[in-house]
Amino acid sequence: CGTGALSFEAARRGAAVTAVDVSANLIDIARNRVPEDLSGTVIDFRVGDMLDPGCSDFDHVVAMDSLIHYETADVVAALVRLARLTRRSILFTIAPRTPMLRVMHTVGRIFPRGNRAPAIVPADIGSLRRLIAGEPGLAGWRIGRSERVICGFYTSQAIELERL
Repeated sequence: CGTGALSFEAARRGAAVTAVDVSANLIDIARNRVPEDLSGTVIDFRVGDMLDPGCSDFDHVVAMDSLIHYETADVVAALVRLARLTRRSILFTIAPRTPMLRVMHTVGRIFPRGNRAPAIVPADIGSLRRLIAGEPGLAGWRIGRSERVICGFYTSQAIELERL
């Protein structure tokens, strides 16, 4: 969920939105930022873990910058759990292992802990693709679109999993 921007856009397009974040503060910010044009729209804001098996079934799941903190094998395990809850597609981002990100990651370690963002785990896209393709829990799913996202210092790889 974060601050709710994607949730608001999905709701504008007619989606029934469940917005989940582990941060109660971010959920509060999102609730307080619901735009006026969505004041009659119900967005189900929840503080919790997106991998909670108690979540209901979804047509689509978006995990933006949620899995960038996981080792590659753990990303795949999380996708298996999300696939059990999802009927059509999962869109997620990872931090791609690139030379520039490797340098930025190394430089970031120089600063004291309190002055930097939470740790990310850069992933090799080829390894991730192979693990997904070989994962029995993702049989019936395939990688769809994949796009590098670069904005200033932000870099991620957006990947879509589609149910066959």
